[in-house]
Amino acid sequence: MKLVETWVKAPFLKEASLLLISECAQDVFPDVCDEFAKGCVVLTSCPEAENAGIIMSKLASVLTCSNPRDVTVLTMEGSPHCLTLHFAANAAIFTTKSTVPIVHFVVLEGKAIKVSSASVRVARYLHLVQKCIQKCPEILEDLSRHSLEHSCH
Repeated sequence: MKLVETWVKAPFLKEASLLLISECAQDVFPDVCDEFAKGCVVLTSCPEAENAGIIMSKLASVLTCSNPRDVTVLTMEGSPHCLTLHFAANAAIFTTKSTVPIVHFVVLEGKAIKVSSASVRVARYLHLVQKCIQKCPEILEDLSRHSLEHSCH
């Protein structure tokens, strides 16, 4: 069910474990997503097709009106659109001052990898990312294995 089309006071959301999942992750890696979905209410979103502000606002309303037990965000690694879903979830927690636990995962090569909320926050600040690269330049080697944006054929 789509996050932006879900009533924020729906009874099934009340104190539920929520899985906010990118639609592309669900399409590309259904087995990974099915594993995460166990015991959760699954809400899908596509920040490429939906406004990030609306996604954040809707999730903030869900947090306020339904008081979920926890929120898990699961998206594709390397997608700038999916990264927006993580940003929106963190922003919803921040703006509502919610204490609902949130965890972030990305799917890379068919495996879910946990990333911290702090990592999501740092990704918003390019000067801090630059510091990380300067202190750990081998990260660029990892990037070259995953990113095809700048490779020449």
